[in-house]
Amino acid sequence: MLITTINLHDFRCAFADYDRASQFSYEGLDALYRWLDELAEDTGTPYELDVIALCCEFSEYSDLTEIQETYSLTDIDSIEILSFHTIVIEFNGGLIIRDF
Repeated sequence: MLITTINLHDFRCAFADYDRASQFSYEGLDALYRWLDELAEDTGTPYELDVIALCCEFSEYSDLTEIQETYSLTDIDSIEILSFHTIVIEFNGGLIIRDF
């Protein structure tokens, strides 16, 4: 097995290579990259980049209200409660969640 370490620029380019550059905002991709990097560091397990899987598993929203409308959630009224149900990556300008 060969492992290649990529930086944020390479991460963005990988999404562009798969015609998924618009899947997440510029800031959203930055947040997702940093979250994956921290996850790999915390677990001691390298993350194998799979752009299509990330696009299928995660979605970006502008705020909690948009998530509530998308999922018809009336019982989740805070980011803290949402984080009990799924992965929430907060960044300046929005949220990325693992779809559920």
